[in-house]
Amino acid sequence: MGATLRGRRWTEAVAGLARVEEGRGGRTHLKITITAEIDGVKGGYAMTFGRYGKDAVVGCAAVGADKGTERFAALMEALTGREPRMYRRSDGRVVAECGRGHLEGFMRYAELADAIAKWLEETGRR
Repeated sequence: MGATLRGRRWTEAVAGLARVEEGRGGRTHLKITITAEIDGVKGGYAMTFGRYGKDAVVGCAAVGADKGTERFAALMEALTGREPRMYRRSDGRVVAECGRGHLEGFMRYAELADAIAKWLEETGRR
């Protein structure tokens, strides 16, 4: 099964895993991994979400080359209904930044919903 989004042909092979990891300073992060085939290129992507400030949920993913950036943005939009904010760091790496709306979009998938809800509850700011 496939679809076209922003001129990109992708085959959904969603959501492998959502797991909680211990981060710096004892904070817990939620890592979501996705495998998808876009424009005939199969790739794995990982987003790491953390809680910052009062209610902020921020997720980041380092994305490879420019074509990988376009594929990742199209995939995130297809899965969550929102395009990520993309920017290039001073070291040349491209980073995709997502927010709570993206995380809520991921909750539509049974494979991820329980782990996301549990992480939000455990971080105490639901």
